[in-house]
Amino acid sequence: MNVRVVHRLPGRIRLRYDRHSLSQRQAALVQTLVSMQEGISSIQINGISGSILIHYQGIQEMQVLSYIKVLDQRYLENQELLANVVVIPQQESLVSLLASLAFRFAVGRFLPLSVRKIMSFRAILPRIKQGLLSVLSGKPFCADTLDAAAFLIAYFTGNVSTATSIAFLLNMGDRLEEFTRRKSYDTLAHSILSLEDTVQVLRDGEELSIVSRLLQPGDVVVLRCGSVVPADGRVIAGEGMINQSSMTGESLPVRKMAGDALYASTLVEEGELQLEVTAAGQETRASRIVAMIDDSQSLKATAQVRAERVADSLVRYNFLLTAATYFITRDITKAMSTLLVDYSCAIRLSAPICVLAAMRDCARQGIIVKGGKYLEELRRADVFVFDKTGTLTESQPKVAAVIPFGGRKEAEVLKLAACLEEHYPHSLARAVVQEAADRGIDHREEHSQVEYVVAHGIASTLDGVKLRIGSEHFIFEDEGIPRPKRMKAAVVQAAERGDSLLYFSEGDELAAVIAIHDTIRQEAVDAIRELKAMGVQEVVMLTGDGERTARAIAGQAGITSFVAQALPDTKVDYIRTLRQKGHVVAMIGDGINDAPALAEASVGIAMGRASSVAGETADIMLPDNGLHALPQLRRIGHHLEQRIGRNNTLIVAINSLLMAGGLAGIVPATVAAMLHNSSTVAISMASMRPMVRLEGQP
Repeated sequence: MNVRVVHRLPGRIRLRYDRHSLSQRQAALVQTLVSMQEGISSIQINGISGSILIHYQGIQEMQVLSYIKVLDQRYLENQELLANVVVIPQQESLVSLLASLAFRFAVGRFLPLSVRKIMSFRAILPRIKQGLLSVLSGKPFCADTLDAAAFLIAYFTGNVSTATSIAFLLNMGDRLEEFTRRKSYDTLAHSILSLEDTVQVLRDGEELSIVSRLLQPGDVVVLRCGSVVPADGRVIAGEGMINQSSMTGESLPVRKMAGDALYASTLVEEGELQLEVTAAGQETRASRIVAMIDDSQSLKATAQVRAERVADSLVRYNFLLTAATYFITRDITKAMSTLLVDYSCAIRLSAPICVLAAMRDCARQGIIVKGGKYLEELRRADVFVFDKTGTLTESQPKVAAVIPFGGRKEAEVLKLAACLEEHYPHSLARAVVQEAADRGIDHREEHSQVEYVVAHGIASTLDGVKLRIGSEHFIFEDEGIPRPKRMKAAVVQAAERGDSLLYFSEGDELAAVIAIHDTIRQEAVDAIRELKAMGVQEVVMLTGDGERTARAIAGQAGITSFVAQALPDTKVDYIRTLRQKGHVVAMIGDGINDAPALAEASVGIAMGRASSVAGETADIMLPDNGLHALPQLRRIGHHLEQRIGRNNTLIVAINSLLMAGGLAGIVPATVAAMLHNSSTVAISMASMRPMVRLEGQP
């Protein structure tokens, strides 16, 4: 690839290349390939101007240039690489857009009248066609028909200069509006997309760094401690502990080895594995997010839809005013002024830009909102329903107490319990094993083979004595172990704290009760308190736990209403009943079993490490530990609605004044068109301002 240096500073270099030599996708590929090279801090490529800006450290300028120059046609025409590049379209600079329009307009002023008539007709023909199409499609009262009517009147009454000037001003307004809309969209997209994720792949026995979006099925990815799994696949070598709470809701890591499946977005917490990719390309996270942003623009806020309906309804009054003006004054220029100034354009442009600005503010904080209407729904929500595990609680159970019976010691009981539980991949079992490790208790296997009792517990034998650990039902009802007299008080006390209980028996006696606590999130307590202060009528907790545990956790979170022993169907029915009563319901959850309830709610909100099913179902995705964002999201929804309303008031006021000026003969038609377009762009640019200062912003 041929480049030349146009500017250099220590650690920074700007290059130029022939902008016609690379397609937009090839330019994106160059950016991707160079960005993952050693010593490159950042690279930005502008395909329109043919400019490359590179920041680097720890390497020499010649090495930076070599990264660029080595990219010949073998790379730039590699269809596999090009197919997996995510491209965010670049737009031409605003100055060049307006300059080209102004140049053509200025040159046209010096041409003969006959030529100017032809050029003028060519300029206005697309707008006349659009107006006719609107009429034929059953929409006679819209901005397109207003423009078409104004051009036809101006052209066929001999006002060629007026028609040409108005076409120039309207075209300039269109360019400004499109630039503004595209700018707000791109800002949002770049806020969400991360183009710097790199992974280690094995190629010909060597490890290479590539960005995750270039992964192909069959690639072998090396995953080490701290790695986020970049794609779906299966383990072909190695062993490790994987935190897959995003898929299964399990709070503690699960052991994975050769032959096991791994899923994108899960996390390697221990060990090293080699993953063979089975799903990549268009299924990557970046591609889904970009598609989501495109789709989200059809999910309009109610205020936006209402504004657009009002704008369309006002168009007919423009026509009536034009007819009345001409009938009274017989002045075609005054009549044209009322056609060239309308409310529809500005209202239709400013409202979606307000929505994009709100979504951008959320994206900068790691919050993904799939449509403007969900911000408004969240603002209107009067009932907030929370899942418990992983949402209100940390989903990292810890042993709160070991209560021994029959004269046994805590350490002795914990050693035997951990020896059994290390074979059971459940969060409560992991908590027991971790507690033994924290206390420095060695629990080498001395028992016989373990026996799993599905959904109940584990049984084994040590020195001829049967050991059992599991649920209350398993120990006392299935196994017939008698209940010690002093057990009741300990159980009641643990339940009042919201602890889950494991029962451990040795022989025919209960050896211990192990109380396990799932810590409440402090951010949940703060968020619920603030939501109530903001006027939320009711906050509810849904959980599969028993009533005592549910009451304890709800009390700690500041929640007065809860539903215990709730299954997925129970949650859906509960939310459906609330909505049938007229409530606007926000549901917050994270697990696969929460997905039906998230779909049923007015607005479904998934936690940062939600399962993929919950994430796809939810309307809003919070970052990790993101419950503190709920009150802020309500504020953003409130400000969004306010901003759309204020903009509409301002648009009506300004354009009404322009119409009045045109009727009075103070504002000529061309000036009215210019001021109308200028005010539309100014209001739209102002709509891009941040809604509110989000948590963490300076």
